Amino acid sequence: MRIACLGGGPAGLYFAISMKLRNPSHEVTVFERNKADDTFGWGVVLSDDALENMAQNDPVSAAAIRENFAYWDDIAVVHDGHRTVSGGHGFAGIGRKKMLLLLQERARELGVDLRFETPIGPVETYADDYDLVVASDGINSAVRTSWAQHFKPEVDIRECKFIWLGTHQKFDDAFTFIFEKTAHGWVWVHAYQFDDDTATVIVECQQDTWDRIGFEKMSKSEIIAKCEEIFADHLNGHPLMSNADHLRGSAVFMNFPRVLCEKWHHENVVLLGDASATAHFSIGSGSRLAFDSAIALAEFLHSEPDMRRAFERYQDERRLDVLRLQSAARNSLEWFEQVERYLDMDPVQFNYALLTRSQRISHENLRLRDPDWLRSAEGWFQQKAGLPADAPVRPPMFAPFRLREMALDNRIVVSPMAQYKAVDGCPTDWHLVHYGERAKGGAGLIYTEMTCVSETGRITPGCPGLYAPEHEAAWSRLVDFVHAETRAKICCQIGHSGRKGSTNIGWEGMDTPLATGNWDLISASAIPWSGGNATPRAMTREEMDQVRDQFVAATRMAERAGFDMIELHAAHGYLISSFISPVSNAREDAYGGSLENRLRYPLEVFAAMRAVWPAPRPMSVRISANDWVGEDGVTPGDAVEVARAFKAAGADIIDVSAGQTTPEARPVYGRMFQTPFSDRIRNEAGISTMAVGNIYEADHANSILMAGRADLVALGRPHLADPYWTFHEAARIGDRHAIWPLPYEAGRDQAWRLADREAEAIRA
Repeated sequence: MRIACLGGGPAGLYFAISMKLRNPSHEVTVFERNKADDTFGWGVVLSDDALENMAQNDPVSAAAIRENFAYWDDIAVVHDGHRTVSGGHGFAGIGRKKMLLLLQERARELGVDLRFETPIGPVETYADDYDLVVASDGINSAVRTSWAQHFKPEVDIRECKFIWLGTHQKFDDAFTFIFEKTAHGWVWVHAYQFDDDTATVIVECQQDTWDRIGFEKMSKSEIIAKCEEIFADHLNGHPLMSNADHLRGSAVFMNFPRVLCEKWHHENVVLLGDASATAHFSIGSGSRLAFDSAIALAEFLHSEPDMRRAFERYQDERRLDVLRLQSAARNSLEWFEQVERYLDMDPVQFNYALLTRSQRISHENLRLRDPDWLRSAEGWFQQKAGLPADAPVRPPMFAPFRLREMALDNRIVVSPMAQYKAVDGCPTDWHLVHYGERAKGGAGLIYTEMTCVSETGRITPGCPGLYAPEHEAAWSRLVDFVHAETRAKICCQIGHSGRKGSTNIGWEGMDTPLATGNWDLISASAIPWSGGNATPRAMTREEMDQVRDQFVAATRMAERAGFDMIELHAAHGYLISSFISPVSNAREDAYGGSLENRLRYPLEVFAAMRAVWPAPRPMSVRISANDWVGEDGVTPGDAVEVARAFKAAGADIIDVSAGQTTPEARPVYGRMFQTPFSDRIRNEAGISTMAVGNIYEADHANSILMAGRADLVALGRPHLADPYWTFHEAARIGDRHAIWPLPYEAGRDQAWRLADREAEAIRA
């Protein structure tokens, strides 16, 4: 084939090498507008596994690159006067210019035609003259822009400003993050060595800090001088250097563009590297993406029967890996965008939050990397939770937690999970066994499913209530069992179904109306849940009073039944939620319109409940922190204000869920996908939070807690499958301090032996 690579960066050069290795008869030409030794970056980071993939593809260039690596094992975080170091991270750096020269040399050896200082013309010209055109023209790809109607790129310009500099100051002992507070805001550095004499220094800050410092009006030399002033204590007199001499003024600072194209190919043109997708520099995977994609594209062009099939396979298979890395990169860049949220944390917790920001590094992975540092961090977490310094060190999920006078043995919560087994609102033996088993299973706190304040406040005929004496008696029996036979505490979640009521039990058609026997529905506004559901009445003030009093009556019953805690269910589109969310509240009175107005009735109900609930016992509020409909619904920013309002009214903790407020929602699922909302509320509103949503491993729970993203972690489906999840996870991760029920200790001992045997087999 006659092949044109438009762009002579790492992606284009490595693709050219990969094609010539597979078939030397290919005529491959690389066009690059800059000089051969021009480069506008400093160092490049590659992991060991990235280099291993390159070595399998081309041992010669991989060996040349490896010979020029600067290796480091540690990450250092300098924050608030403390330098925290953890090890076992295994990175390598090489100068971008050196890497390009090595790849150019290898490409020439293989017969690639390299044409530098050659302006790149319209892509149509190359598409007509060559069999294959590879657009490897970088993050600001002209090919992607000119053929945007075919590639359909999504370019998300991110918030922080950054500048890529170099220095002869040594950072050869660790990849170093430095955070400095100026009179205008925080500025931070990502620094790493890439040869014996030179280190990369990326200076970054938020837009408003950049504005207040006045970088926009500075010349390039003034910008560099200002950065040297900010980080003078860390540079030991060494200057900062720019190699972007072609840039002027504020242009040396950039905003990172997150790029992803819907389609990566059109006719005989294909996108490669940053032209097709970008990954933020804070996870150091941009070059890795380029190399892996170059290898895959070259391989598929030789293994598939035609170019179209090769392109389709390239896009299908590489896109998944790219999305995984982009997800991690998004988590990382968003953490830095919001880093001022965390800068008041203790240096131990701040360091942990930084290390785990992308979710690629988990708690147990950190234990493998640096067990001593993690153990010291776990000890810090325990002491912060009130345990003495000589207490056995355990993972964060087993640290105690207190809300008012309710003391929990650990941070694991059994989520509210609808059972649909109540009869006329009354819990049955099913509930006694269901909740009793989970209370015996080791979790610190057990939640009831939503317990309704009236017959017409039920979601389904199978939902339990607290509106009749027999309900109170049945709940009392259950609570007494939990208190007498287990170490768990129990919370009653109290709510009203609103417009989502009078529906079938879950397995007979979720949210679908009953075939017969439907009851009248009320909500904030006369807006049905869906086209198939009945239209509710917009509540009158008289009905609002009546329902408020029903919540108060249920609260009094919960007290007499002996519950340790109650929660107001103000999420998931039920009655209280319907006031908060604009998707269900179209009122034009004092209870609609602004968020302040929409919160008026929910806060009134909460205050009335708090007034009769005993002061020593805590209260929680469950909220939907995101309606998943953009600015037309509740946003994560709104959720912070909602949490602040309930905190001011006396809430002790916010149970942070999301969605289920409208069928139009488009949630973004994934591991721990709702945890970022908990994180934001906890660290901006200054209130304890409980994280929920696709949390299913001890690793998840420990990472969330240790990083300060929540104070409690709730798991639902894992506890449906395994009532003893807490005990079993403790055994699996090597914790031997859990207190099992006495009759079950023989099972505990076997579980520990089996877990130890499995761990030994893995180590072997």
